[in-house]
Amino acid sequence: MIYRDFQGIKISGLGLGMMRLPVIDNDDAVVDEKAAAEMVDYAYKNGVNYFDTAWGYHNGNSEIVAGKVLSAYPRESYYLASKFPGYDNSNMPKVKEIFEEQLKKCRTPYFDFYLFHNVYEGNIDDYLDPKFGILDYLLEQKKNGKIKHLGFSAHGSCEVIKRFLDAYGEHMEFCQLQLNYMDWHFQNAKEKAEIIQAAGIPIWVMEPLRGGKLAKMPDSITKELAKMRPDESVPAWAFRFLQSIPGVTVVLSGMSNMEQLKDNISIWQEDKPLTKSEFDRIVELSDEEIKKGGLPCTACHYCTSHCPQNLPIPELIALYNEHKITGGGFLAPMAVGSMPEEKRPKNCIGCRGCEAVCPQQIKISEMMSNFSEMIGM
Repeated sequence: MIYRDFQGIKISGLGLGMMRLPVIDNDDAVVDEKAAAEMVDYAYKNGVNYFDTAWGYHNGNSEIVAGKVLSAYPRESYYLASKFPGYDNSNMPKVKEIFEEQLKKCRTPYFDFYLFHNVYEGNIDDYLDPKFGILDYLLEQKKNGKIKHLGFSAHGSCEVIKRFLDAYGEHMEFCQLQLNYMDWHFQNAKEKAEIIQAAGIPIWVMEPLRGGKLAKMPDSITKELAKMRPDESVPAWAFRFLQSIPGVTVVLSGMSNMEQLKDNISIWQEDKPLTKSEFDRIVELSDEEIKKGGLPCTACHYCTSHCPQNLPIPELIALYNEHKITGGGFLAPMAVGSMPEEKRPKNCIGCRGCEAVCPQQIKISEMMSNFSEMIGM
């Protein structure tokens, strides 16, 4: 395992994200605890020492599972990260009660890393509003030893990130960004990384494989990559891309099964950054693919907990993207047709509750309407 230096400690270059743990019966709220424990054990014994959870992952159950499975190991032998769930503005007045509950759920006296979760246009005003006292409270917990390192994650625009840094930057020790070769231009990841680098803050990476999309690319791209590096797997390219970016310290991958975990750990046995020509080419190939269309969903599932119709929104967006990028076909209509009537896009009532918490700021209600018209369901 490759390790990175951070303030005198060594952190595994690959961290285990606990947002996409194995689940039972495709229910995101019901984590398969036995399978999750086996994955954590394999990761721990093979050098992964950074584990990332959050209040909202798996409908609030990720932290509970993290607490159960990680309590099997000496607390000082791994690093645990969680986050204040400001992606939901109704949580802003509850920082104290939420933080105390998180410690209990995770069965820990402290968090090694703690983040302002998902700084973006929809919550920046509240995050910076002194009436909520969020920064003051978290700095107090840091002083008390309940937080070792304080940082933030961001899905917002460059302007939002700059505004947050202008206000709180002196207290931020790391920043977690959505960073991958598909988003290098598409989501302005390049500019965001440059802002963080200029601030002298180490980068933590989320969505390195774009919710799994970069683990399997179209044949046209796969062939191009194979010409440059015949022995490199497609997922490895995503990680090698990140190994090429200055300041990247931890790369978090939300792995859902043992096969993914083993493959990723194998990749992280060595540093093999891309050459400039390889770097530029993979970005070019991705940009060409994006021009075909599609929505930037990462299947984070924030939306599903705010949908009164209980629609499987990430799954529907994935099917919408497939249908649009491929120019139609039978796969999406077939998949939607196999869903219960009440789970189909036509049942969206346009309340936009999902849009209020979407890190990617996708206009989900418009997508649902368009998708329903496209496939007639």
